[in-house]
Parts: sequence; structure tokens; C-alpha cells
Amino acid sequence: MDGAVIALFLVSIFIGGVVTGIAGFAFGLVVSGIWLHIISPLQVATLIVGYGLFVQSYGIWVLRRSLNWRHVWPLAIGGAVGAPAGVWLLAYMNPSYLRLSVGVLLILYSLNGLLRPTLKAIPANLPAELGVGFLNGVLGGMTGLAGVFVTIWCGMRGWSKDAQRAVYQPVILAAFIVTAISLAAHGNISADTVKLYFAGWPVLGAGVLIGFKLYDWLDDITFRKIILVLLLISGLVLVTPELFFH
Repeated sequence: MDGAVIALFLVSIFIGGVVTGIAGFAFGLVVSGIWLHIISPLQVATLIVGYGLFVQSYGIWVLRRSLNWRHVWPLAIGGAVGAPAGVWLLAYMNPSYLRLSVGVLLILYSLNGLLRPTLKAIPANLPAELGVGFLNGVLGGMTGLAGVFVTIWCGMRGWSKDAQRAVYQPVILAAFIVTAISLAAHGNISADTVKLYFAGWPVLGAGVLIGFKLYDWLDDITFRKIILVLLLISGLVLVTPELFFH
């Protein structure tokens, strides 16, 4: 990489760190649009997972007093079952249809949420949480978006911003751990990727710290709007290539 490309790589990490510090997810969403043009897709996936392990672990530590394992474990278990199922389904269905369907769903959900000033909290039980976790895992296995459905679910529960993040961040971390083990087991982590990983640590740390400072200033309503905007962007990222580049 030349100096300009390295600078672009580091700037994208910093911005991704800030966004993730504020929202608790979406690091991959921020950086992948740039990284896919300068490094290989395998390096993109590996670095997103590697940085995600750090970012999610730090977020969980900061919010440790709000952790509610009662709601975390069924979502995590459902996701652990759903992720391999999602990878398996890729061989039997057209992923383009899936990306388009999920993207439209995210766009409609986000726009509806942004246009509605209030949200009625929905109740839940163990089967529902296991089901949401499973669907979240399936989507992650098929698209790489490992936190979308669980983030939506937590927002629909009517919880505070801390309560939401204290549930969906451990679930996302669990998904990253499974993916990291898979990447390591297949020998997909190269020396160049490791060098890039450590080169980005300082700016990632700075971005995450700034993001959490900004997060502290947010009220629950503003936090909800930020999450909805990020989900809207996720939907557009899924839909746009299917509509305009096929």
C-alpha cells in the first residue's frame, strides 16, 4: 500500500470506531465500502471480525452494570444454530433474492420507525428470543450482517439505550467469536492481514473512545433515531447492488 491508501485505510477505521462507539454496531458497514476497493474480500472479513472482537468486548465492559444475561443467552444460542444454517442455505437459494428481501424489510422498518414519534414496546418470551436469535444467525451466515435482527428486536422491546446495547453487543460478540474460530481453523489469517490489524489499533481505540463520549450525551430518543438511520443504510447497502448492478 502507498501512503494515500494507508491513510484512507486508517481514516475509515477511525470513523468506523466512532460510529460503533455511538451505536454498538455497524463497524463493518462503515469500513467495507472503502476496504473492498483496497484490500481483498478475505482480508476485509478477517479485519472486521478482528476489530469487532475488540470493539464489542470493550463495549460490553463499559456497559457491564447493565448486562442482562437472561435476554442474552437465548439470542446467542439461537444465533449459534442459525449461522451455520444460513451458510448451508446459501447453496440452495439465490442470495440475491435474500439480500433484496431483507434490504426492503430494513428500509420499510427504518422509515416507519423514523416517521413514528413513539413506539409501543412488545412483550417477549423464551421461544421468541430463541427464534429471533436463530433468524439473526441465519442472516449473518448468509449476508455477514450479524447484528441486524437482534438490534431491531432490542429496539422494539422499549428498553433504554444501555439496556439495548447490553443485550445485542454480547450477541454480536458471540457471532464474531464463532467466525474468528472458523477463519483461524481454515488458516485464512495472513501475515499481511496481521500487520494491517495492528496498524489500525491506535486509531480504532481513539475512534471508539470518542464514540462512547458522544454516546453518553445521547438520550434514548436520539439513540433510537441513530440506530434506525444505520439500519436504513444497511437496507440500502443490500438493495442498491441488486437493483442497479445486475
